[in-house]
Amino acid sequence: MVTPTFTEELVDTVRAANNLAFERLDNADPWVVDVAAARDVIPNYPDNLVLTSGAPMEWVDYFGGQREALIGGALFEGLAPTREAAIAGFESGAIAIGACHDYSAVGSLAGIYTASMPVFVVENRAHGNVGFCNFYEGKEPRRLNYGCYDEGVRQRLEHVNTVLAPVVGEAIRRTGGVALKPLIARALRMGDEVHSRNAAASVLFNREILPAVLDMVHDGFPGVRDSMVHLAENDYFFLRLSMAAAKASADAMVVPGSTLVTAMAFSCRGFAIKIGGLGDQWFEGPPPVHEGKLFAGHTEDEITWMGGESPITETVGLGGFAQACALTLQEYQGGSAEVMIERNLQMYEITHGENSAYRIPLFNFRGTPTAVDARKVLDTGISPVMDVGLAGLDGGQIGAGIIRAPHECFEMAMAAFDALPDR
Repeated sequence: MVTPTFTEELVDTVRAANNLAFERLDNADPWVVDVAAARDVIPNYPDNLVLTSGAPMEWVDYFGGQREALIGGALFEGLAPTREAAIAGFESGAIAIGACHDYSAVGSLAGIYTASMPVFVVENRAHGNVGFCNFYEGKEPRRLNYGCYDEGVRQRLEHVNTVLAPVVGEAIRRTGGVALKPLIARALRMGDEVHSRNAAASVLFNREILPAVLDMVHDGFPGVRDSMVHLAENDYFFLRLSMAAAKASADAMVVPGSTLVTAMAFSCRGFAIKIGGLGDQWFEGPPPVHEGKLFAGHTEDEITWMGGESPITETVGLGGFAQACALTLQEYQGGSAEVMIERNLQMYEITHGENSAYRIPLFNFRGTPTAVDARKVLDTGISPVMDVGLAGLDGGQIGAGIIRAPHECFEMAMAAFDALPDR
C-alpha cells in the first residue's frame, strides 16, 4: 500500500491536530482516587456483562484461552452454574460480552471484567475523563486473564474482591488519592518501564499509602496484614495502575484530523489500533510478530494469543518505548542490553514528540518517544514495539518477550483517514 499523499494545506492541518493531541497526552494528570466494584463506577455496566480485551467481537469469534477466560468470568460472577450453561448463556445473549475500551477500561491479557470485580478509578485531572483497570490476581501462572479458571483461580479472585481491594481502596481514599504521573516518572529512574517491570513503582505506591495503612491497623480495619503482604510479594501489582493511568491519558488524545495512535490492543483473532482522528473505530490486522524467552519446560509451539490491552502503556510512551530504563528485563524476556537500546531509539522515528515527564537516564534524560504517528509507521517501515507476557495453549503464562504491531493495522487506518470527505 502507498502512504497517502497529503496536500500542503492538509499537512498543516494534520500537524496542528497532532500537536494538540500530543499536548493533551503530555499534559495528562492521572490520579487514582478510588477502588470499587465495576458495576458501581463504570457507567452503564449491567450485572450480566463480561468485558474482554481487543476490538469488539461476537461470541462465536472467540476461541482458545480468551473464550475459556470469558467462560471462567461468567462462572465466577455466578451468571451460570456450569460451563455448559455459561456457553449457552453467551450463545443466547443472556450473558453479554463487551470490549473493555468501550467502557473506558483496559484489560491485561484476556482482560476479564465482571460486575463484582473491583477496579481502580483513575481521574485525568487535566481533562476530566476517567480510566479503569481491574486488579492483578497474583503471581501464580494460572490466572483468569491467562485463560484459566479452577478452584484456585476462584479463591484468588475472591480474595481480591473481599480482602485486598477493600484495604487498598480504603487506603487510597484516606490518602486523598495518589498522583500517578510523578510516581511513574520516578520509577523510570529506578529501573522500571512500568509494563513488564513494575518493581520500583509498586514499592513507591506502597510508600504513598503507608501512612493510611498504619492508621487502618490502629483502627482495626480487617485484612490489612494479608493485603500488605500481597503487595510486597507481587511486583506486578502496579501494572494495573499504570494501565489505568495510560488509558485516562490516551483517551484525551481524540482530536479530529489527528493521525496519532490512541490505543493498541489485541484479541485471540488479531491486533488492532485506533487513531485520534477516527475516534472509536478499530483497525484490525493479524496477530503481532513476537520474540521472547520461555519459562523452563515450554516451547515456541505453545505460544497463543488470547487478548491484551497492556500496550496502552506503550501508547503513552512507556513499556517498550522506555526499554532503556529497564535493561534488567533482558534476563526475563531475553535479548541483550544493546538490542533494547537500539529498539528504544528506533521508536523516536515513529512518534510525534518526547515526553516532558517520562525520561530515560541512559539517553541523558531525554523524554521517552511518545505518541505513535500512523503516517510515520508507514513512511519508515518501523513497527511499534511492546513488552508483553506470553500465554500458553493450555492457559497460564509460559514466558515473556516483545511484540511488534502488524503494518496492516496502520495501512487500514491511514486508508480510512485518507478517505474522509474533507480530504
